[in-house]
Amino acid sequence: MSRLEASLRQYFEPERRAWRGDMALSSVFWGYGVGTSAVLAVLHATALDQGQLLFQQILVLASAAYTAWIVVAIWRSAANAAPFWGSLARWLTVAWALNSGLVLFFLQIDLMLRFMEAAR
Repeated sequence: MSRLEASLRQYFEPERRAWRGDMALSSVFWGYGVGTSAVLAVLHATALDQGQLLFQQILVLASAAYTAWIVVAIWRSAANAAPFWGSLARWLTVAWALNSGLVLFFLQIDLMLRFMEAAR
């Protein structure tokens, strides 16, 4: 393993632990889930306000990948929590995934229309 690979592995170890479900549910749900989602939403709102179509497109794709990752991480981490909290987190995660999917779908349609308008 190269030094770069070892450094990257070490740097992303918390995310790997979250993906495997080896982290506390509260850390994954609130830190990675709610916290990171808020940051992505602020970035997207800023890009929207400034009319940065390309950055918005990047954020839509990044948000889609992030949503897939966080849903799996929360689902797996829920197994380590008390049954009530684990079940609640899983139900909220299903709602989160459906909401995110719809929001990203409509954002993508809006972006496509604005890209076509800009190309005229």
